[in-house]
Amino acid sequence: MASLKRSDESILVCVYYGLNGERLIRRGHKLATLLDCPLYILTVDHNPLDAFDAEKSGYIEKWTELCNELGVEKFIIRDNEKRPIQKVIAETARQHDITQIIVGQSAQSRWEEITKGSFLNVLLKEVPFVDFHIVSVKRQFVDNDNGNFEKGVRAYITRDDESYKISFTCPKMEHLEGIFFKEIGTDFDNGIFKFPHEHKMNEVMVKEGYVVNPYAIQPLFEHKHS
Repeated sequence: MASLKRSDESILVCVYYGLNGERLIRRGHKLATLLDCPLYILTVDHNPLDAFDAEKSGYIEKWTELCNELGVEKFIIRDNEKRPIQKVIAETARQHDITQIIVGQSAQSRWEEITKGSFLNVLLKEVPFVDFHIVSVKRQFVDNDNGNFEKGVRAYITRDDESYKISFTCPKMEHLEGIFFKEIGTDFDNGIFKFPHEHKMNEVMVKEGYVVNPYAIQPLFEHKHS
């Protein structure tokens, strides 16, 4: 990667998996070039790198090539990460003396108050020493009953200590199988997980890869052991 530039500024771009990653990286590169400062790219995932599906692995490969092309200081992949994403971002920001952070977020979202508000508010508390750039992003999606979500994909809910997390590869451990509808305009695993139970469809809200109300599905896991 490029050698460290002489500037008091340092930029961190946070990307997840979607069509907007390249746009955010290029936006960060443009700003870093203008300020003549180092640029870091960060992606965080709850799953280990070797468990990424083909789509996610493809994004990692493309972003690696783009980072090399643009000469960013470092492409940071924090996989198998169980902590809240905000804490990982904050830790990375401190490690690399980041002064500006770029994140993508949709300006039009039914869950804007939940996802945008709470995520950024927590992040601001974690890293009050940086300036934030919120880039409006859009996603390509397939219409569904509620136009706020992408096309549903097969997913699984598994127990993670006292929480329940979503994954997209069939786990060997006890799990619930269903369909995950990802919210449009977020680079995180926010959305609705729908699953059949007692001859009807049920749903739970998922935020940053974890079920928001774990008590809603805890009895289902306990029932399997009874």
